[in-house]
Amino acid sequence: MSTADKLERLRVLREDAQMGGGVTRLEQQHARGKLSARERLELLLDDGSFTELDAFVTHRATDFGLDDERYLGDGVITGFGRIDGRSVFVYSQDFTVFGGSLSEAHAEKICKIMDLAMENGAPIIGLSDSGGARIQEGVVSLGGYADIFLRNTMASGVVPQISLVMGPCAGGAVYSPAITDFVVMVEGTSYMFVTGPNVVRAVTHEEIDLEGLGGARVHNETSGVAHFLSPGEPQALQLARTLIGYLPSNNVDPPPRSDTWSEPSLDGVALDVLIPDSPKQSYDMHRVIGGIVDDGSFTEVHAEYARNIICGFGRVEGRTVGIVGQQPEVLAGVLDIDASDKAARFVRTCDCFNIPIVTLVDVPGFLPGVEQEHRGIIRHGAKLLYAYCEATVPKVTVITRKAYGGAYDVMSSKHVRGDMNYAWPTAEIAVMGVEGAVNIIFRDEIAAADDGSAERLRLVDEYQDRFANPYVAAARGYVDEVILPSETRARIAGALSVLQEKRQTVHPRKHGNIPL
Repeated sequence: MSTADKLERLRVLREDAQMGGGVTRLEQQHARGKLSARERLELLLDDGSFTELDAFVTHRATDFGLDDERYLGDGVITGFGRIDGRSVFVYSQDFTVFGGSLSEAHAEKICKIMDLAMENGAPIIGLSDSGGARIQEGVVSLGGYADIFLRNTMASGVVPQISLVMGPCAGGAVYSPAITDFVVMVEGTSYMFVTGPNVVRAVTHEEIDLEGLGGARVHNETSGVAHFLSPGEPQALQLARTLIGYLPSNNVDPPPRSDTWSEPSLDGVALDVLIPDSPKQSYDMHRVIGGIVDDGSFTEVHAEYARNIICGFGRVEGRTVGIVGQQPEVLAGVLDIDASDKAARFVRTCDCFNIPIVTLVDVPGFLPGVEQEHRGIIRHGAKLLYAYCEATVPKVTVITRKAYGGAYDVMSSKHVRGDMNYAWPTAEIAVMGVEGAVNIIFRDEIAAADDGSAERLRLVDEYQDRFANPYVAAARGYVDEVILPSETRARIAGALSVLQEKRQTVHPRKHGNIPL
């Protein structure tokens, strides 16, 4: 064979690898409203930056007719590229080849780029679109999944891992995204479940369809498995690019900082009049965030799940921060099981990747009730407490209004190593709300009074003036400064600047034992 023939052979093989399962199957993919595996990578990565690895890999199975059906790449495209100039390693499953099912060779390709990502300190982005394990290969396919799970675990907290579920993700396949840092799902075309509707129907006699069992909205609103809900694939891919913009490439690097930034969307002076006079009235904590972060920089995480607490990434004068704050408009901002889990996970993610945490506190306490107690609110609340205690990144706390009971302690208080703790003049730091405290402390006085209701109102006013304020805590140093709401952004920016070289040591250990 001449040199020209050899070059021509390479060209033909490259063209063949580009076609996946063929023109007909690509058309079927588009007919489902889905992009091809390669089209997704084109949208995800900087133009012209993708370098493919293992394009000519094929499966090694011979049973059940597989020996006669081979496709270059074996159903997954792997390689590396750039997002905003920064290196990332990627894999994109190709549903046009054996339904994107995972074989031994398919898994080996994914494992190779995961190993490279860890060795080179770069993020891993996985695009899932697969029918699951390739049944014809049996146990070697299951072994391939386990090899991937192990690497997901080894990479956890070392490099960021983002999973985009672009189609089916079923059976054992779901556990790889579940271990990663962020899961993005596409409404209407992606779903995740351990067992499908047919198995559920056979075992439990429950009737449910794919969307109702494991669709994108279910996992964003109900289960909390997914962190983001995208209306389409292009938006999901853009969201992954946005997330990379907040995250460092690995656990050693600092998070990226923008040299250009805009003033907040909400004038700081508007914060001075934001808190209602009545403690029974709500307000939107998103407005507080809007008065703190650079304009347009806030991206909420788990926005549809446990909406009584807000978690997300933003920037303050170009610096990446993680923000956790109660939402008084939902369940009065109370901490329940789901909110505790959501916030604990986010705090730990920020701590993994050197991202300072800004905590905005307006919490009346933990949600009371038999169901919450029986489902383990103690254990779940302890997860959030553990996460804040464990975190060594800079932690800045602002108490806007209520900080009652154990929830005050949990929410990045000075006692759990909060670095800079501020309070607005509207802050109420106490064991419980004013009225509840008066009912307990002055029960006898109210009962003995000629006009019990009038005496109670007098005592409520007296107690509120004396204790329902930030100054008792400030007198003990539990609050570093009482500030005007309009001063909040400046104080946070100053704290982030002075804390940027923070070093905090912990006792040597293998790992802690978070109350899972």
